[in-house]
Amino acid sequence: KAPDLQKEAVYGLVEHKRAEVRDARLVANPGCYPTAAQLALIPLLKNKSISSTDIIIDAKSGATGAGRSAKVGTLFCEVSDGMHAYGIAQHRHAPEIEQGLSEVTGEDVLVNFTPHLIPMNRGILETIFVKTSESPAVLRQQLVEAYEDEPFVHVLAEGVSPHTRHVRGSNHCVMNVFPDRLPGRA
Repeated sequence: KAPDLQKEAVYGLVEHKRAEVRDARLVANPGCYPTAAQLALIPLLKNKSISSTDIIIDAKSGATGAGRSAKVGTLFCEVSDGMHAYGIAQHRHAPEIEQGLSEVTGEDVLVNFTPHLIPMNRGILETIFVKTSESPAVLRQQLVEAYEDEPFVHVLAEGVSPHTRHVRGSNHCVMNVFPDRLPGRA
């Protein structure tokens, strides 16, 4: 609502914009889904290890991720014992994810992003599928190197799958890389 201020706002994904955030007068707070997606994808795109034209993000969020407004469909008693996709092909965070990734690659990046509301209070789990000619071990090592000095982003030991309980009640992000059963994908 303040277009003049937007020009000076810095996108607050600290792990990738630390210097800009430090010197900013106005910081735009990244969304939850975009934070998770960009933390996983930016190092791999910077290293040109994955295709920027074939990214699928299957995201799951607890009930609080659907916003604070009181809507029957997002009340925990309504979400309990079921899950559903929402904002299919039109979720408000897809453009934010694409903008952040496009900035890294210097080209337009489009993602296939589908969020799901699941029966837990809070937390996000994203399974991201990418096209790559690299092995999962190489991709994992790139993430390890990107985040080795970051206190809130952790790459799990090889073979360990992230679980929302690993980060419950915190601002931590855990991730890992696994092979896909389709060749050339992770």
